[in-house]
Amino acid sequence: MSYVRATISTWIIIVVLLLLLGWKLMDWIWLRPKKLEKVLRRQGFAGNSYRILYGDLKDRAAMREKAISKPMNFSNHIAPRVIPSVHHTIQNYGKNSFMWLGPIPRVHIMDPEQLKIVFSLINDFQKPTLYPLIRLAADGLFSHEGPKWVKHRKIINPAFHLEKLKDMVPAFYHSCNEMVSKWESMVSVEGSCELDVMPYLQNMAADVISRTAFGSSYEKGKEIFKLQTELAGLVIQSTLGIYIRGWRFLPTKSNNKMKEISKEITSLILGIMNEREKSLKAGEAIQTDLLSILMESNLKEIKQHGNNKDIGMSIEDVIAECKLFYIAGQETTATLLVWTMVMLSSYPEWQERARAEVFDIFGNKKPDYDGLSRLKVVPMILNEVLRLYPPVSMFSRLVKKETKLGKLTLPAGVMLGLPTVLIHRDPELWGEDADEFKPERFSGGVSKATKYPSAFIPFGWGPRICIGLNFAMIEAKMALSMILQRFSFELSPSYTHTPTAALTTQPQHGAHIILHKL
Repeated sequence: MSYVRATISTWIIIVVLLLLLGWKLMDWIWLRPKKLEKVLRRQGFAGNSYRILYGDLKDRAAMREKAISKPMNFSNHIAPRVIPSVHHTIQNYGKNSFMWLGPIPRVHIMDPEQLKIVFSLINDFQKPTLYPLIRLAADGLFSHEGPKWVKHRKIINPAFHLEKLKDMVPAFYHSCNEMVSKWESMVSVEGSCELDVMPYLQNMAADVISRTAFGSSYEKGKEIFKLQTELAGLVIQSTLGIYIRGWRFLPTKSNNKMKEISKEITSLILGIMNEREKSLKAGEAIQTDLLSILMESNLKEIKQHGNNKDIGMSIEDVIAECKLFYIAGQETTATLLVWTMVMLSSYPEWQERARAEVFDIFGNKKPDYDGLSRLKVVPMILNEVLRLYPPVSMFSRLVKKETKLGKLTLPAGVMLGLPTVLIHRDPELWGEDADEFKPERFSGGVSKATKYPSAFIPFGWGPRICIGLNFAMIEAKMALSMILQRFSFELSPSYTHTPTAALTTQPQHGAHIILHKL
């Protein structure tokens, strides 16, 4: 009898658990999305009706495949190719629109005052949690929230002070000089050559990261970069489908490879850190590379506030920041320089103006920090390129709890999409010539380019603006100045205009340019 009772009790528990799981599943894939849709429509948002589980994901994938299947005519109106589903949704439903990322609605935010609030209230509008596999390649300050973000930002800040960046200028010069010297050796007797500048600029930016991040361990830094690039490619491939919780634990060939590469990167960085720690303890002079500055700053923080788990950064944290610096630093600067060369090839009058300024300040001499700081035309050009071809095509934020955004009340669980590519081209914010390349709009600086400073967001805005902004701009000014000193350039007939959203907004088929030796 007791056995029968026990069996019945077990079955009752199983049935109750199954009912609870069924209810949670039903709530996740249908009830909650329909409730959120009702709330959004009540506040004037429009979009497709929710379709169970997939939402707009299939349409989004199909639109992207179609968009990248062929080049576009040369134009700065790149949104239909870079973010086709977002562009389509806003074209159909207006700026106050939403689309479905599976069962999660993403609301598009383009109003500058609302953008200002979203970027300012960092505790209310947080970055979406990264998929565990993405963290293998790019965790760190970029994805942290709350007290952990505050702690990491404070410790990392010293590495990006202008005084520290000045010390890195020789490393910028060395890497850029290697690249332009290689280009000079490729120029024919006639004084010109055609090449895809994209891989060269990517390698140059990676070289800069290796030198500035790891200093004397530069060769190991290059090895880390190669592994990090391979890991990033595998991670991106793994995120193209629907996210399935727990999938990363399965011993698939791809999962095993990603974990193997991640361990190898960690081992290399740890080896460099151990060398630096010995140097610090031996009282040797602090090196000027980012890792040494970061370790010194972290050590000071621990000494000042006590050695417990809530103070300072762990070894794992430092390693994660090094990995992130590689991905963010290399991709952002390389992409900016690629599009700058494409734009100056297409607008030769601005190429000549920039070259005249570079020769006026530096002549044929090595560019230095003070001279780079005096450039006016070059920064105008770089900012206009960042406006038209921003590294990040769209920022995302997650509403954790019901939150007011101006007159809107956004329910918990809604995603916000801030489409940089469209915001930077909005005629209401930038004028009727918003699609045109006009660096003169930045002649008075970023603050006067538009009446809404929060409408220019290539590196984000507010408290979480990219910590590496000045690093990237100094490096870009150095590289562009050295290229302009030695070459004039134009688009090759084989160039195809194929902007696409990868890790950054970059040309899908490279940037084929003809260099002419000056």
